[in-house]
Amino acid sequence: MEETNEDIALTRALYHISRLPGSVDDPKEALGAMLEEILALIPATSGSINLINPDSRMLETEVLKGLPLRSKQLQLSLGEGVTGWVALHGRPMLVPDVSAEPHYLPVSDRVKSELAVPMVQNGSVLGVVNLDSDVLNAFDEKSLRRLTEVSVEATRVLTLIWHFQMLRSKALQLESLVNTARELVGRLEMDDLLRQITSEALGLGRFRLAALFLYDKDAQRLRLEAMSGSRTLAGYTETLSLEESAIGTALRRMKQVEVADLPRSEEHHFQEVVQSEGIVSMLSSPLLFENEAIGVLNLYTDHRHRFSNDERNLLEALCGISALAIVNARLYDRVFQTEDTLRRNDRLTTLGLLSAEIAHEIRNPLTVIKLLYGSLNLDYPEEDMRRRDAEIIAEKLDQLEGIVTRVLSFGRNSEGLHATWDLHRIVDDTLHLVRLKLRQSGVALTYTHPEKALHVDAAKGQLQQAVLNIVMNALEAMPSGGHLGVSLSMEKNGEEERGVIRVTDTGSGIPDAIRSRIFDSFLTGKATGTGLGLNISKRIFKSHGGDIEVEESSATGTTVKLWLPLQPPLT
Repeated sequence: MEETNEDIALTRALYHISRLPGSVDDPKEALGAMLEEILALIPATSGSINLINPDSRMLETEVLKGLPLRSKQLQLSLGEGVTGWVALHGRPMLVPDVSAEPHYLPVSDRVKSELAVPMVQNGSVLGVVNLDSDVLNAFDEKSLRRLTEVSVEATRVLTLIWHFQMLRSKALQLESLVNTARELVGRLEMDDLLRQITSEALGLGRFRLAALFLYDKDAQRLRLEAMSGSRTLAGYTETLSLEESAIGTALRRMKQVEVADLPRSEEHHFQEVVQSEGIVSMLSSPLLFENEAIGVLNLYTDHRHRFSNDERNLLEALCGISALAIVNARLYDRVFQTEDTLRRNDRLTTLGLLSAEIAHEIRNPLTVIKLLYGSLNLDYPEEDMRRRDAEIIAEKLDQLEGIVTRVLSFGRNSEGLHATWDLHRIVDDTLHLVRLKLRQSGVALTYTHPEKALHVDAAKGQLQQAVLNIVMNALEAMPSGGHLGVSLSMEKNGEEERGVIRVTDTGSGIPDAIRSRIFDSFLTGKATGTGLGLNISKRIFKSHGGDIEVEESSATGTTVKLWLPLQPPLT
């Protein structure tokens, strides 16, 4: 009957332990419940469960009962004490009398006998279950077998809880990475973006510091651009060559590099940081974009730490997102610089066209004045002061004619810039320039074009400038977002083949009061602007043999049609 009761008690303990994954999420809470079951099954005055720290390879007490609290602070190296010996050899130890055991380390004067069993998973020792008694010979072979059986189940359950915790953690990390990607890609101001990257890196785990270095190709050096986690080094700067640091190695080889003990290594970077912040271990990961390293992101700990595969993979994923965000921010800067340049060019083009128009208008009356002046035959005597006045007038008329001729000749020089272009390439390049402006404005773009190339004889820059102006006007008509439709097609007008671009927005339309005069010079419906953009754009298309017209406009949007005569197919 006694054996049956013991079997029932063992079965009950195993059952209760096996049920823990469904009711307990915290591994430490589960270990506490396991120890309670073990102490209820096997009579003992105290007990503990100790696990091996994967970083330090030291045995640390996770839960205990009946022992002094100071015992929880005790760390044992493998092989030290009875617990360390069991952990090192992976075999249980039964100690009837601790005073006769050379491996025993005193933790309490009350302990007389001890029983220790390893927790083994797939051939690796994870920890040790310890039982103590204030009675000599308190444990026997039966106790050892029962504790071993319970330890096997406890190890299985603990591993299962760890796996559940790891899966939950990975799900949260994945969600965090998705949110991080959205956050980073949306940041276009470079300094703000780099600070956000290091902040996100620091949040990947229990790390002391995160630092981001960008690679300067021209100088062949890495420059510290952002750092998060420092309590004492605001404004700290550092520049490294690729040869003097593991960070440079990570960039050159485009692989992660880990340094376990920075103070004892030959690393010369961050010396001030290492000392003031107590930095010990580092993981350096390259920022890669299209197989090119653009920088390095580092994680640091203030204790000796072996970075796990999960930590490495997380940092690598963050680096991929960060590299894309950095390149995106750089492109955004370039787009705005390009847009500013185009705007300046637009003003110069406007000035040139206006100058040509003014010169043309001046030339006709100037010709009349010269003819009339010549017919006056003002041949005064040498001593007459009016003779000199007449000569000056003739000289100034010639000078004015020369200025007008040079201005008109300058305007005609642009014809030499003409070449045969694929109209799709011109439109596509223009839309490429405004893609970030579209996203910033909350405007969705649809662009359709034929597979067949539509060739035009054109000055690409002028056409691109005109199309850009029409697109920017469409965006300004949708301040709260909307849809921009751009289509390219071939249409026939009699025997003539035309390349037709249609730009459609979902704005509020062109006011009726100015619709018929929309292409007039200096006409504008905006608080800012010169009213020259549409006029100049129309002039550019007319100079290429085409035209721009408002095809449709209402309260739901506007469609502008731009067309050019097509060149014969290339042979």
